Amino acid sequence: MNRNVNYLVKAGVIAAIYVVLVLVFNFSSFGPIQFRVAEALTVLPYFTSAAIPGVFVGCLIANILGGAIIWDVIFGSLATLLAAYLSYKLRKKAWLVPVPPILINTVVVGTLLKLAYGFQDGLIVLMSGVFLGEMVSVYGIGLILLNALRPVSKFIVDKELI
Repeated sequence: MNRNVNYLVKAGVIAAIYVVLVLVFNFSSFGPIQFRVAEALTVLPYFTSAAIPGVFVGCLIANILGGAIIWDVIFGSLATLLAAYLSYKLRKKAWLVPVPPILINTVVVGTLLKLAYGFQDGLIVLMSGVFLGEMVSVYGIGLILLNALRPVSKFIVDKELI
């Protein structure tokens, strides 16, 4: 398969899975206390750079379909893009891969909840809610996913990482 096509297919599949997970778990994917199961996919840059646009596009589409306001669609998705890129840069140490999504989303999404959505809770309270949800999704489910995919990683790992 052509290398570019392979890359696009990987990114597209990751984006699609992200969207489906957000929509299936819509009840917990939005709001002041978020537990976004799809955030577990933010560990996938450990295996492939295609996960960077994959989780970004997935987050963008999920936010639009989930009814997020424009500021959340833009800045929430850009936060995911930055986090995925930084996770990719940290892939040499698997236990560090979840750190960027957790920290960046804690700050960005917590701030969006306060400023863009106008939740009355304090900024620290809102950030704490996002932080806890991210910890469970990314460190909990995400690291389980990362370790579960390691035995089959030869099918998804970028050739330059081998």
